[in-house]
Amino acid sequence: MKKLFLFIGILSMSSLSAQDITDALRYSQQNILGTARYRAMSGAFGALGGDLSALQINPAGSAIFLNSHGSVTLSTSHIENDVNYSNRLTNRDSRNLNFNQVGAVLIFDHYNDESVINKLSLGLAYDQTANNANELAAIGRSSNSIDSFFLSEAQGIPLDLISRRPGESVDQLYSFLGESEGYATQQAFLGRESFVIEASDVNNADNTSYFSNIAPGVFDQEYYYESTGLNGKFTLNGGAQIHQDFYVGFNLNSHFINYDRVTEFFEGNNNTGSNVNEVTFTNKLSTTGGGFSAQIGGIAKVSEMIRLGASFESPTWYYIEEETTQRIETLSDTDGRAIVDPDVINIFPEYKLRTPAKATGSIAILFKQHGLISLDYSYKDYSTTKISSDENINFSNLNREINNNLQGASTIRVGTEWRVKNWSIRGGYRFEESPYKNDKILGEKTGFSVGTGYSFGKFKIDVAYNYSEQERTEQFYPNSGFTNAALVDSQIENLTFTFGMNF
Repeated sequence: MKKLFLFIGILSMSSLSAQDITDALRYSQQNILGTARYRAMSGAFGALGGDLSALQINPAGSAIFLNSHGSVTLSTSHIENDVNYSNRLTNRDSRNLNFNQVGAVLIFDHYNDESVINKLSLGLAYDQTANNANELAAIGRSSNSIDSFFLSEAQGIPLDLISRRPGESVDQLYSFLGESEGYATQQAFLGRESFVIEASDVNNADNTSYFSNIAPGVFDQEYYYESTGLNGKFTLNGGAQIHQDFYVGFNLNSHFINYDRVTEFFEGNNNTGSNVNEVTFTNKLSTTGGGFSAQIGGIAKVSEMIRLGASFESPTWYYIEEETTQRIETLSDTDGRAIVDPDVINIFPEYKLRTPAKATGSIAILFKQHGLISLDYSYKDYSTTKISSDENINFSNLNREINNNLQGASTIRVGTEWRVKNWSIRGGYRFEESPYKNDKILGEKTGFSVGTGYSFGKFKIDVAYNYSEQERTEQFYPNSGFTNAALVDSQIENLTFTFGMNF
């Protein structure tokens, strides 16, 4: 068992990878991985409703149902990452199966046509909002060594602070540094204890300057990334049909985050004068969180052919907790193999994340019972993302970075459905702008979808296929002196199966 130590107030000093702009953005993005009908039309349901996952776009969609309805959905996922690091290509893919939607809407329509309210709806649904399972490998050769990471963290730290006392264990000093000094000091200790770096004056306890035991030259490097977990939300929905042509609704959403990540970096060299020839640096992160948001929306029947929809989703207010572990192993000609594996879990103070609000406008054209075309436009200003703490921890630098680097982003979704007797044929397309001002960090996302469904009357079966692609830059150690990164081209395929029932 690992011993537990609580770090108080260190997040303002030097952020772990969990408190950086990349991860703040991850928890601010939601992709409803919902029903097969919803996914087959790329989620363009803001003016349509009549689908359990459509409620997550526009809450008024529950009042569109003619009958009480329930559905359950399973989805397979195939993620393929093509990685370019130092002009060397590496491919890694992963597959998984998820239970990503279940819910029901109850319809109460015992009202006459002259009533202001002709129908009421009550819905309860679970939708997966993110599949965190992913893995990639970057393998290449570079002239930059990971020693720059440890050097940048160590400079300015007194040697006496990161030197073990007689009888003091690695665990004890690593834990003390985390509790009292912060993340940077822990990294300096790991680097020196594993012989990657050394003090310029080893006989001076007040020394604050360090050099590398790794000689300049060429380095063979490997970076492995694997993440697991999922994010989702539970929704309580209420809706109403006003007269015959207007629908309104609201959602109360309870969110959760479950994200685990392991990264391992290996570096080897045969450089002349290098006292350290191999470095393996492993970091593990576990993140859990819960949050709350609300939504309102409306749908109007402008004519028999045209429907308009509008909805607004509030920010999600999360409370997030994180734990990390670290390990470093080196091999040198002079000191042999050194393993620094603190028997410590770093437990960080809980912090708060406020995600951006989202506004959506929609239009749908219906061709009686034959088919439809639907379009949704959504906007989120990611620069309004904010991190704060009840522990008086200062996140001003990170919030400034978020404001300077992120921007408002638009999403366009187009979907269509055509019916032939009991069969339905569907297709869709989506385009999402990058939330970064510099789209080299995270590019635009594009995707398409197709699907079909068959109605047995009371029961329905739907199937969908989705494909999306997005490029991004994977920096191995953000906000550090080691700036090496790889270009990742991610392609995601999904097969989704939904069983629905009217009752």
